[in-house]
Amino acid sequence: MASEPILLDHLIDNAAAQGGPRVELRDPGNLDEVVALVAQADTATVDRAVRSAHAAFPLWRDTPLAERCARVRAAADTLVAAADEVIAIMARESGMLPGTNKAEIGMAAAIVRDNADHAETSLAPACFEDADSTVEVEKVAVGVSAAIVPWNAPVILAMRKVSPALAVGNTVVVKTAPTAPIGLTRLLQAFAAHFPAGVVNVVQGGGETGSALVAHPLVARVSFTGGLKVAQIIMKQAAADLKRVSFELGGNDPAILLPDADLDKAVPRIMGGAFRRAGQFCFAVKRVYVPRALAPELIARMKADLDTFVVGHPLTAGVTVGPINNKGQFDYLLGLRERVRASGVTYLEGGTQADPQLWDKGYYMRPALVTDIDPEHELVTTEQFGPILPIVVYDDLDAVIDSINAGELGLGSSVWGEDLDAALDVARRIEAGMTFINNAGTSRLGQRYMPFGGVKRSGIGRESSPVGLGEHYALHAMNYHK
Repeated sequence: MASEPILLDHLIDNAAAQGGPRVELRDPGNLDEVVALVAQADTATVDRAVRSAHAAFPLWRDTPLAERCARVRAAADTLVAAADEVIAIMARESGMLPGTNKAEIGMAAAIVRDNADHAETSLAPACFEDADSTVEVEKVAVGVSAAIVPWNAPVILAMRKVSPALAVGNTVVVKTAPTAPIGLTRLLQAFAAHFPAGVVNVVQGGGETGSALVAHPLVARVSFTGGLKVAQIIMKQAAADLKRVSFELGGNDPAILLPDADLDKAVPRIMGGAFRRAGQFCFAVKRVYVPRALAPELIARMKADLDTFVVGHPLTAGVTVGPINNKGQFDYLLGLRERVRASGVTYLEGGTQADPQLWDKGYYMRPALVTDIDPEHELVTTEQFGPILPIVVYDDLDAVIDSINAGELGLGSSVWGEDLDAALDVARRIEAGMTFINNAGTSRLGQRYMPFGGVKRSGIGRESSPVGLGEHYALHAMNYHK
């Protein structure tokens, strides 16, 4: 597994570009291993990247829509072709399983194609005419778009930002996540080759790099996926130039089982929706609400499923749950676990260790179910972003919905029941951007047409679907008088 560290640079004008000091990136599953030495873009490097995108904008904006979309689709094919070359290095940088990484890249390619399709059908001008005049409303590109991407699903989350921007006619500068920059950068290098130099640029770095990118006067809009505190900083910076912003900021997604829930269907889907990526994704199931009559059977089934998990290094055969990605999140989860255990709940830990010799060298946690928990406990009311799942028993469905809606977050949710009308009634009462019925995520149709995003402190704006495309253009209305 050990190898010489990768030297990772930026991508400016379709070429590798140096700039700024380098920092170590270590394998979260084996902290003895330095995976890469990653350049950190300073203000001058960010300026080079933004000016490259700004210079490329007029040519790309004026490229015919059909040609733009054809290039975007061809770039999607590049992602799939390069997948096998990057899935192992993505596992070493992020802690995610190779199979998860390959599936992510395939889904990202589908998202890219979807956005090209949406652009071709959605960007035509709207025209209105009467005896006196004609009105035409055009959808026009806005300029340089900054895409700030997190570590947990970097390829999908980058392509939700990059591909609609490009299809509309914008140029982009992507800032990768400090703890998962390698695979995404390599994919973007291949992706960028389908476009004129400067249309797609990449800078590496942390908060200072992101701040320089947001503050740059030539950046027209900022799209960010991450946490609330950083989003608030970005929003304040963007206000100086009235930059457009869109944020996806995570959620505390509830799964509500109704009395007629099919446990054969629900249990494996909820467990996958909670513990995939070790619980480190924005619309993971973060809490489960179950009617009292169903609770004993549900808990028994979920505990049996929990015991099948194998925790270890993502490149170890048979592993189903990898490490936590970074020290900050790992330390938070350790503290949360101790507070939960000390609160008098039942803490059901499961899974087996695949790599005992690495256990103390990585950010490993065994997945757990928590029962006999107060509905107002910290674990229930806040987003844990890790493999600790509370199960809340309820007697009053209305009280459950009121409790959920009283929270500050509203990204996703799921409702589980065989009576579709009853499930839809519950879904419509939940304050969330998305609700899944009898699953914990989108179907292929949902990926194509559901606007992805949340309400309240879960974000501003949407990604994916024709609605998400609208985040990337401005309207120019013209009135011709006869």
